[in-house]
Amino acid sequence: MGINKVHVEVAYATPQEQRIVGLDIVEGASMYDAVIQSGIQKIFPEIDPDTQSMGIFGKAVKNPKAHALREGDRVEIYRPLKIDPKQARLNRAAKKAE
Repeated sequence: MGINKVHVEVAYATPQEQRIVGLDIVEGASMYDAVIQSGIQKIFPEIDPDTQSMGIFGKAVKNPKAHALREGDRVEIYRPLKIDPKQARLNRAAKKAE
């Protein structure tokens, strides 16, 4: 009896580059496990899987270490926001008003 594996992807993007790494992991592995096993930190050393937000297909997941992946899931690692979205809207509105 073999170990069941699922195919998933780990994605990360900067303003200059996007990378999606496909890998097969043990069924039931967490999002966190997939990020570590993907090796994406070798490409983007700024990634800190212990602190960065993650999601599946655009839907944020609160606890990546406890979220088991399913076949075909794409783990997305989110960069921290440089500015609060509400403040960004206010800044754009103020610029338009000038």
